[in-house]
Amino acid sequence: MPQTKWVYTFGNGAAEGRAEMKNLLGGKGANLAEMSSLGLPVPPGFTITTEVCNAYYDNEKTYPEGVSAQVDEALKAMEGVVGSRFGDASNPLLVSVRSGARASMPGMMDTVLNLGLNDETVAGLIAVSGDERFAYDSYRRFITMYSDVVLGVDHFHFEDILDLYKEDNGLILDTDLGAEDWKKLVVEYKAKVEEETGSPFPQDPRDQLWGAINAVFASWMNQRAETYRKLHDIPRSWGTAVNVQAMVFGNRGDDCATGVAFTRNPSTGEKAFYGEFLINAQGEDVVAGIRTPQNLTLKGKEDNNSDLPAMEEVMPEVFKQLDEVRTRLEKHYRDMQDIEFTVQAGQLYMLQTRNGKRTAQAALQIAVDMVEEDLITPEEAVQRIEPASLDQLLHPTLDPDAERKVIARGLPASPGAASGEIVFTADIAEKKAAAGASVILCRLETSPEDIHGMHAATGIVTARGGMTSHAAVVARGMGRPCVSGAGELRIDSKHNTIMVGELTLKEGDIITLDGGTGEIMLGSIPTIEPELTGNFAKLMEWADKTRRLRVRTNAETPADCQVARNFGAEGIGLCRTEHMFFDADRIVAVREMILADSEEGRRKALAKILPMQRQDFTEIFRIMSGLPVTIRLLDPPLHEFLPHGDAEMQEVADAAGVPVSKLHERAVKLAEANPMLGHRGCRLGISYPEIYEMQARAIFEAAIAVQKEGKDQVEPEIMIPLVGLRKELEILRALVERVADEVFAEQGARVKYLVGTMIELPRAALRAADIAGSADFFSFGTNDLTQTTFGLSRDDAGAFLGTYEQRGIIEKDPFVSLDQDGVGELVALGSERGRSTRADLKLGICGEHGGDPASVAFCHRTGLDYVSCSPFRVPIARLAAAQASLKGE
Repeated sequence: MPQTKWVYTFGNGAAEGRAEMKNLLGGKGANLAEMSSLGLPVPPGFTITTEVCNAYYDNEKTYPEGVSAQVDEALKAMEGVVGSRFGDASNPLLVSVRSGARASMPGMMDTVLNLGLNDETVAGLIAVSGDERFAYDSYRRFITMYSDVVLGVDHFHFEDILDLYKEDNGLILDTDLGAEDWKKLVVEYKAKVEEETGSPFPQDPRDQLWGAINAVFASWMNQRAETYRKLHDIPRSWGTAVNVQAMVFGNRGDDCATGVAFTRNPSTGEKAFYGEFLINAQGEDVVAGIRTPQNLTLKGKEDNNSDLPAMEEVMPEVFKQLDEVRTRLEKHYRDMQDIEFTVQAGQLYMLQTRNGKRTAQAALQIAVDMVEEDLITPEEAVQRIEPASLDQLLHPTLDPDAERKVIARGLPASPGAASGEIVFTADIAEKKAAAGASVILCRLETSPEDIHGMHAATGIVTARGGMTSHAAVVARGMGRPCVSGAGELRIDSKHNTIMVGELTLKEGDIITLDGGTGEIMLGSIPTIEPELTGNFAKLMEWADKTRRLRVRTNAETPADCQVARNFGAEGIGLCRTEHMFFDADRIVAVREMILADSEEGRRKALAKILPMQRQDFTEIFRIMSGLPVTIRLLDPPLHEFLPHGDAEMQEVADAAGVPVSKLHERAVKLAEANPMLGHRGCRLGISYPEIYEMQARAIFEAAIAVQKEGKDQVEPEIMIPLVGLRKELEILRALVERVADEVFAEQGARVKYLVGTMIELPRAALRAADIAGSADFFSFGTNDLTQTTFGLSRDDAGAFLGTYEQRGIIEKDPFVSLDQDGVGELVALGSERGRSTRADLKLGICGEHGGDPASVAFCHRTGLDYVSCSPFRVPIARLAAAQASLKGE
């Protein structure tokens, strides 16, 4: 049986691997192999595969058989190319040991340079280089990095020793230190290592090598790498490769240098060589900020008002070669590259190339430019943009040059930035906003009755709740910046104060929040409004040509509907009528309806609400002219509309002309142990059909009115919520049809309409074939379907779902990205069974998942007709739908 190949070599114009082997060799290893095959100047080395990483962790941190022998063999091959030997005291080969996951994780994992140096080989390095200062500078760097990464001796110990030495000897810069200085510091560094670890600094180069390899594999599981993977959806199972490469030295004199460059500007996307370098330095110096880096180009020098000479000036021949490599790499990879290089004795060496990280603005610019340069096709351009990154372009952002004082952090629940006065109640928020003030609504947590204040506020902060709490979900739907779960804040609504540390804030004080980072700052910070540039529009046009899945929006206010249309929404997939009930000018009538003891009393109160609802729908139909509008009839339990505090109870009782005791009695009667599973949705419509009759009448009267204005055909789709039994839908469908016939007869006009249901209960998905017999469409309410399938409350689950993610029980919060194995199976099953009864059944989803790219791809694969998401996520869903089509999912 052939032995598994664990190690792949590269260098000297050849390689055992290629770029397409990224999953096995990691991004760095695959690209080093590719550059070697292209004949670029790459120092020789070898890659230990990602499969070794996974085997290492699967077998209690032990290596598979054969790895050690293959490393020895690859090391010999490297020695043959370089002409020096690893561990040789007279002519030592030194190596770097770097990580290399298949996905770029800049700065997250560990690197060791100059490995192989010890008290004997440093003398050999002096003999070979003829430079004692360089040799001891390299040795002290190695001790510092190896001790930090492998031995656990923190970097600051060595910085303290160095700073004290420079102070005692009147030295300022590291470059001011000579050979004797570094020689003395090496002795002090080794003494510190022994003091901290109880053992001398390791002198055996092979022990050093395996110590570094172990450390790189261990760094795959360090906290910062875990956090980065979570933020960027990188599975733990991918593992990392380890790259061992012959050292080339940028710190060997003034004809040596090291640098990092991008083939285009990663901030703007401009087609201009962009990067920095340092003469007589190693790579860590560029990143660490110990010395001020110099620009590569004269243009970069001018743009940054730098007095330091550019590489184009001081190393013109090497710069010319680097510029040629830049052009060649970009044409080969057909994408903007992030490259690392070293110059040793005037000779250029390439240490890395990878697709460069970039801002969303730059990504759009680069993608569109490369299409125009015939490097890529429009379809490839569509696939180059990360859908979620578009959030950077769709919301206001903080001025990056403005000063800021961060006082607390929470969860980045809804992107965008806003400044305003602190307010503690929805009513005050609405009142102050009406007077022209910008306000930030600060609550322990929000509830549906806060909706008017949330809409009036420019931003929302809560001390409790997760990424899918009420505040987060509603804020995203409205396009309001929101920071939720800011546990550092002690919000005292009774005394209208917020305490954070020693700081006390009161109503009217100004704060700024950044919903993209979760930061809360003191005072007002200027923001930059989004600009949807021509590149954005062009990319969206290409995306729309390729996608099958339609994209609608969740919206119920004219402003949100207009925003969604501007962003390309193709209709409304969810209009939540209960949000309209909370407006200050109608909540009194709603409460009057709830307090009524008879049907007659309820109808009297509903008659006051009818013209208001009709006006709501009229405005929405006008804006969405010619596009379908799915309107969900009243869903939440009635108790959510009642006041809670004694003062508010008394106010409502006085307005309704009833004793406050009656209000308390009604509140007790309506209270439920678990309202999510209680008297809500279609159950309300069956208990109090007059509510749904009023809403249906408002819808049809508005539709006919708009149609008579000469607008395009209005297409209302009336959705009955929380159906679990076909009989429920049959009863309420008959009610809607009866009201429609009455309105059509009264108005002498008709409109086309559909009646369907929201599938949000597992029973509804399982019985979809039966329910479809009475439905024109299904809209999967995946927020509630997730709750009912898992038995979770999204407002409370945040307290423990984070632990579930950390322990690997779940990969992602199921309220953020659809649980495709469980909830998704119910969606697929409901779709299949529904269409088995009715082949033309229209299918969509309207939960928060409609704006999540992975969930959109699932909906495409499942054959749904559309997804619906919050207005500001419409472009994200459009792009995700296009990418799903192009991938053939």
